[in-house]
Amino acid sequence: MLNASESINIELIYVIIDFGLASKLIKTAKKYGVSGGTVVLGKGTVNNRILNFLGLSDIRKEIVLMVADKETAYQALEKLNKLFEFSKPNHGIAFTTSLRAVIGTRRLKCENTGNERGVDATMYHLITVIVDKDKGEDVIEAATKAGSKGGTIINGRGSGIHETSKLFSMQIEPEKEIVLILSEIEKTDAIVSTIREQLEIEKPGNGIIYVQDVNRTYGIYK
Repeated sequence: MLNASESINIELIYVIIDFGLASKLIKTAKKYGVSGGTVVLGKGTVNNRILNFLGLSDIRKEIVLMVADKETAYQALEKLNKLFEFSKPNHGIAFTTSLRAVIGTRRLKCENTGNERGVDATMYHLITVIVDKDKGEDVIEAATKAGSKGGTIINGRGSGIHETSKLFSMQIEPEKEIVLILSEIEKTDAIVSTIREQLEIEKPGNGIIYVQDVNRTYGIYK
């Protein structure tokens, strides 16, 4: 159970950029109050017809995950947007989602502001799908049929050769892939439904899907 001091108004920042730029991005973010970040390697999966929507292609990407209080996160993203020019096609995308708590770091300092979401209207969802290795492309294909503009595939790994970690009671092993899809809210139900049906997600061990609200976005094109 979370203590009151652990329940704070904070944002998880996602930035998806070309390989090799993550270190520069994190260094810049620190100048504007973000304490640090984690870099995950991924692969863009958007075909040429819809490349401009997310600025991704079938090349290596770096996904930078950073945590900050909402005010710091938004201010830092404004600065990063100007420097990395997410507004230009193929320069990357950035978005934030809300977190209820951060446990295990002393560098993040922010006030408890309750459950208010602020005035930002949610226009997008982040759909996360965890499936067996080599099924990520099938997820993207199913999502595209339902109106998605593409996504990013990340390899999921357990904690050791003979061990696994768990997310929502599902084992995450080296044979898993995590697919991140940004969806306009009116398309989310159709995308999730199509993935669910075509990948037979409800069968034990076939995968899991979860959806989060996206609070602020940069670099997304229709």
